[in-house]
Amino acid sequence: MFSEGSPIFQQLAAQIANDIVAGTYPEGTAVPSASEYAIFYQMNPATAGKAVNVLVEQGVLFKKRGVGMFVSEGARDMLSAQRHAAFRVLFVEPLVREAHVLGIETDELGRMIAVEADTQSQSQSQSQSQNQNQTPTPMIEKEVLS
Repeated sequence: MFSEGSPIFQQLAAQIANDIVAGTYPEGTAVPSASEYAIFYQMNPATAGKAVNVLVEQGVLFKKRGVGMFVSEGARDMLSAQRHAAFRVLFVEPLVREAHVLGIETDELGRMIAVEADTQSQSQSQSQSQNQNQTPTPMIEKEVLS
């Protein structure tokens, strides 16, 4: 699951953030503890703790003393906004620059994107029906004390 490209704690923090954006962990719900992540992913508990603390520092997660870690209100919107901004800078702007260099008109670029999106959509539908090979993020039941 984890690659050599970046530190494991950053990869785990990104995975938890992905799960929040995807709705796996809705706002206000508990997420697994650092210890539970460490056991699930067979990693050092300090590494898992560092990943969780990164998200706490960003305001994505918050701690309820004696209860556990929870997704902050507004976390999904905040993460989505950050990812939209990064998407534009990392993908859209370079794509448009390269299209301009190659002389690809805006409407042609739009058609190319639409065709690719349709292809990806079909592939995704097929892979979801065969979605047995993905490593799930742990879903650990926690009793929430109010």
